[in-house]
Amino acid sequence: MAAIFYTSAMLPSFISFPSRISSIPITSVRRFRVKMLSSATATQLESPIVLGFGGVGVDLLATVDAFPNPDDKIRSTNLKVQGGGNAGNALTCAARLGLNARLISKVANDAQGRGILEELKADGVDISFFVVSEEGNSPFTYVIVDNQTKTRTCIHTPGSPPMIPDDISNSTLLAALAGVELVYFDVRLPETALLFAHEANRRKIPILVDAERPREGLDDLLNLSDYIVCSAKFAQTWTGAPTVPSALVSMLLRLPKVKFVIVTLGADGCIMLQRSVEGESVQTEQIDADDLVEKLKCQSDSSTAAPSCVSSDVTSLQAKGVGTVCGKLFLGTAEKIPQSELVDTTGAGDAFIGAVLYGICINKPPEQMLPFAAQVAAIACRALGARAGLPHLTDPRLAPFS
Repeated sequence: MAAIFYTSAMLPSFISFPSRISSIPITSVRRFRVKMLSSATATQLESPIVLGFGGVGVDLLATVDAFPNPDDKIRSTNLKVQGGGNAGNALTCAARLGLNARLISKVANDAQGRGILEELKADGVDISFFVVSEEGNSPFTYVIVDNQTKTRTCIHTPGSPPMIPDDISNSTLLAALAGVELVYFDVRLPETALLFAHEANRRKIPILVDAERPREGLDDLLNLSDYIVCSAKFAQTWTGAPTVPSALVSMLLRLPKVKFVIVTLGADGCIMLQRSVEGESVQTEQIDADDLVEKLKCQSDSSTAAPSCVSSDVTSLQAKGVGTVCGKLFLGTAEKIPQSELVDTTGAGDAFIGAVLYGICINKPPEQMLPFAAQVAAIACRALGARAGLPHLTDPRLAPFS
């Protein structure tokens, strides 16, 4: 039998946003673009354009004192309804940091769909290329946040009908990519995503892929990508390598177009391997990738709570049984968030990716980009849900990293 949740506050109607959000008409979604751009500041209009393609949805977040056992009846301690989805979260983050964020996904013509669009629009995200179905349902996710372990459990219901290539005309495809400097994919809606990826590749627009876990179409997108952000579990599963450093070497060998791969490690920070470029001086002696990571860990300052980054020289990195690649390793730390300030890790990875998108677009060197992205993610963890805590670039907590 399923556990039952009670909340002391009145629940909203099923997955409905507040009336402020759900009242927006959806008869002509493209009009949003005109309204949004007409009110944008000159700075926003001149900012680099990043295009995101992938998942959006509604998150119903309930915090509980402890995760229930089967057949338990418990009360929530807090309840929040807000937008979610990897692409929606990452592009919201990018928009708050000052990028001109453009997002493509699909929702239904229901209260949830209207709320998704209005919330994105309020954050300055260009939603004019969204596909809206007159039938079906918009995606939503139940998120249970355990106050005891500071973990979250997600139960997702996909949107219906799913996006298909026929939803996008060739003129829409071309218009959506106009002026774009970077394209991001979360590997949702893979058939349609590949249409955009191939056209972006043809136009030589760089692509970042969020390889959260193996999904349909992921390999095709990875082969077209310039940048990858992934979990340690994915990196080792996809490559079959025994360690994260050796998996990084394997990924650069298997994906010759990729410039760098970042493996996120949660509270332990991240490891990044950047391919060397022509003309860089390379140490001729081969160094074992695992040994080099251990050396970087010894150089990292563990006494500070703030995110930091240490890096190697450009060198010839060897992974036993895998091969050798020329590149530079970076070891980034995460902020040591006091337990009293840690609220919810939902969307922390999306916040990190949103900040990486920003870093790439403004040409931040990795030594600056990784601590900046870690700080953005840490700030987001201090509020309930994936978006409530996402900072703006003017946030004083980002000043040391900007």
